[in-house]
Amino acid sequence: MRNYMLPIVVGLVLGGLVHLTTTLTMPHFALADAFARLERLGPVNTVVLVPNPTPFTATLPRMDPAFATAVCRYDLSRGALRVRVPLSPDYISVSFYTRYGLAYYAINDRAAGRRAIDLQLMTHAQRAALPEDEEITAADRLIVESPSVEGIVYIRAFVRERGVLDAVRARFAEAICAPVS
Repeated sequence: MRNYMLPIVVGLVLGGLVHLTTTLTMPHFALADAFARLERLGPVNTVVLVPNPTPFTATLPRMDPAFATAVCRYDLSRGALRVRVPLSPDYISVSFYTRYGLAYYAINDRAAGRRAIDLQLMTHAQRAALPEDEEITAADRLIVESPSVEGIVYIRAFVRERGVLDAVRARFAEAICAPVS
């Protein structure tokens, strides 16, 4: 029995390392990840509606049919972006993801408090380059720092009944994801 213990332990440790390495590197090598699938919907730095999921097709995994969805694939290489999403009567949320799906910020309509979720999205270097203005406070301008240059802004709104879907999608048409002027 002792002769078999060392190969079994080594095999388990090696198998665990291979599993962990594969799991962590898979998002970087996937050919049809969420970012690539959203690339087909529209240009970068533009809010695009995601088609409603059907039982056989969905643009993104685990999409809830009770929510209307819009996305903005962003590229901050040319400068900061302004993200503005008008609120709907029901729940709405805006989540931010890196190119490889790491969630780093989220806000919903309850936290926004106004008629719209309005913020600026920029990298750490772009934020550091902002001039210090004592008159502008954090309450006046919400700034979200992106850990990467590319990523996804994921907008979801609850649709309490199918008759309201067109109105919610019309609100998404008013959303902005464009360079800061």
